[in-house]
Amino acid sequence: MPRIETTMTLQANELPIATERDAQRETALRNSRILSYLARQWMRRPRLFCLIAAATLAGTACQIALPVAAGGLIDALTQVERDGHAGVERAFVLFISLSIAAYVFQQITSRSEIWFSTRNMSELTAESFSKVQRFSADWHANTFAGATVRKISRGMWAYDMVTATLIFGLGPTTIVLVGMPLYVLTQWTEAGLFACGVSFSFIAVSVLASSYYIKPANAVHNERDSAIGAALSDSLGSNMVVKSFGAEMREEKRFASIMERWRRAAFRSWNRYANMGLVTAFCLVTLQTGLVGLLIQAWRAGQASPGDVAFAASAFLLMAGYMRRFNEELQNVQRSIDEIADLARFDGAQPAVADASDARTFAPKRGAISFAHVDFGYANQARRLYEDFSLEIAPGEHVALVGPTGSGKSTFVKLVQRLYDVDCGSVSIDGQDVRSVSQTSLRRAIALVPQDPALFHRSIAENIAYAQPDAVQADIESAARRARAHDFIRALPSGYDTLVGERGVKLSGGERQRVAIARALLADAPILILDEATSSLDNETERLVQEATDEAMAGRTTIVVAHRLSTIRAADRILVFDQGRIVEQGRHDELVGRGGVYARLNALAEQAG
Repeated sequence: MPRIETTMTLQANELPIATERDAQRETALRNSRILSYLARQWMRRPRLFCLIAAATLAGTACQIALPVAAGGLIDALTQVERDGHAGVERAFVLFISLSIAAYVFQQITSRSEIWFSTRNMSELTAESFSKVQRFSADWHANTFAGATVRKISRGMWAYDMVTATLIFGLGPTTIVLVGMPLYVLTQWTEAGLFACGVSFSFIAVSVLASSYYIKPANAVHNERDSAIGAALSDSLGSNMVVKSFGAEMREEKRFASIMERWRRAAFRSWNRYANMGLVTAFCLVTLQTGLVGLLIQAWRAGQASPGDVAFAASAFLLMAGYMRRFNEELQNVQRSIDEIADLARFDGAQPAVADASDARTFAPKRGAISFAHVDFGYANQARRLYEDFSLEIAPGEHVALVGPTGSGKSTFVKLVQRLYDVDCGSVSIDGQDVRSVSQTSLRRAIALVPQDPALFHRSIAENIAYAQPDAVQADIESAARRARAHDFIRALPSGYDTLVGERGVKLSGGERQRVAIARALLADAPILILDEATSSLDNETERLVQEATDEAMAGRTTIVVAHRLSTIRAADRILVFDQGRIVEQGRHDELVGRGGVYARLNALAEQAG
């Protein structure tokens, strides 16, 4: 049976949530996972987190005490003839002191949270980037880069929102909405029971509505938002293709349809927020009428003072302000939790190809490659591509791989680089199983020139030096000369400082190819892989680059994936692949003389030429 990679789990997690019912099924699991992820972020700096929590509690306690102090001040004023002005002064000092203390604790919380969140945001975003970089080649091939970028950046700001809202908003709000009714209950049983009933019911309804009414719509909205980033990246990244086919209007219509789906999801999500405002308004009217009315009734019965009534009014005003904020803060927290879900998912996912816990640093020698009884199959294929596949490549040997598409040539190269793990058997380089060494050290010993090289939107010098970041300018120029790239680079307005554009779009195909060859030459690795490295070059440049690669191959094990057979006539050995098997191998003249598969491919190539 073919293997099934962890990558496929990641891909499944990346599929859009199509309906609210799908989102509801994920709610409990996702919330627990996300809250656990958030807790780990907060515990990066536990002492600072405890300071922020303590200052928040202290400041909120001061705010709860303010209505009590206000009521005491009113009572002191009404009893000044009996108790004198000293009581008023004490009540006034207490009221002002509580106000000042509330502001002081708020400042401590605010300034500590700024220090706390900026560092956490920086670290968690960098870690998410690191995690995503290490996902498998399949994951990246099946995931829009634009959507991933949007998820990481959105998750970073979602962390800021959820942390700030919990510290400054929802946490203190919940304390007030619970603490104030409980205080009322200790003073006036009937009014306290009423206030507790309204406040606790409001909290329960809001939380349930957030989880089962707001969250599902949020999940759909977030997926539509990610689709915007994916569509923009896909279309803008292929802008030259769009222009080539005059397809601007078609792309605009496609993007407009994506935006329309986002609009409908946003309308549904935001409308549900507005609906929750009705719940808040109803609870406010009920609380105002009941709490103040019951205290007035107690005053008439001689069970409450004018200060108590003033306390009830102040308490209502305080609770009303927090109740109005509660739903908004709760929705902000829920929205942020939904938006940070992708970072939590990235954090919990395991790469399909991972370093062993005891992985050693690869020790390159002469570049001997060994496949021993390898079984390998892609997860989406019904049968294995390789079965009991064995091959030895000697140090310094120049080997060419030929064969039809899907025959196993590219897979061979990917297994050498350990972009996938074999199902059975082993791949070894210089006697070291590639699974026993770190991937980073392994790949540094392999220089690759792909058929369609991707360059960074950086200077040409930086792109060439990517394999050796500490290379000096002389080394960079030497590699460029050997790749026959120096002359065209010097002719550019900024020379080696020229920015090449996204994926090297400012350069021609042949120029990109020569920069990639220079990069591989500068790597000076014992193994060189050329994936049809001269396919984008004109005949003259191909000849020059062929001379350069011949020089680079000297003393190195070289694997050439070839479609143009004219480039591999001098190979030490040509391996002819078909359906994951080597059906022929030998030198060019020898294989042509056999009249087999290679001879037929060569005859077709000569006819086409």
